Amino acid sequence: MRKRALLLILAAMACMGLVGTWSAPAASAHSRLVSSDPDDGASLPAGPQTVTLTFNEGIQSAYAVLNVVGPDDHFWQSGDPRVDGSKVSVGVRELGPTGKYTINYRVTSADGHVVSGQRSFELTVAGNGEPGPLAYASADQSDDGIPVWYFIVGAVVVLVVGLGIVFWLTRPKTRT
Repeated sequence: MRKRALLLILAAMACMGLVGTWSAPAASAHSRLVSSDPDDGASLPAGPQTVTLTFNEGIQSAYAVLNVVGPDDHFWQSGDPRVDGSKVSVGVRELGPTGKYTINYRVTSADGHVVSGQRSFELTVAGNGEPGPLAYASADQSDDGIPVWYFIVGAVVVLVVGLGIVFWLTRPKTRT
């Protein structure tokens, strides 16, 4: 009789646990983008003076990145992003060619998690603006870093010397 009561109690607790997990709302601990100005996918006859993104909670001002890349692969933002509570914005220079402009963002939410993504808008009438630098460096540009082959040669030398030492230490002793 006790065994049956114990099993019933355990089964009831398991059922309550399952129902509790099914009915619990999804956890949403990280910041998420709520809106953008200009709206995502908007068609504009003239470029905006600023781009503003609004999140559902405050954003840390450190390490915020917000840029605008045009259809010509040049940057079109001016200055550094400004964070004001849940909003991050950046100035935009007068735009140039018609086409899709991509808004790239990377911010740190109040809880320390990084949130990144993209929005875009389309410029329908060409402007007279001068582009900023290229957004994507060309593959033939040198970064003046240490060539990879130095590391490969170093690894091969360490491997050969290490194997030589192992073979020398484990060689059979010869009797004289």
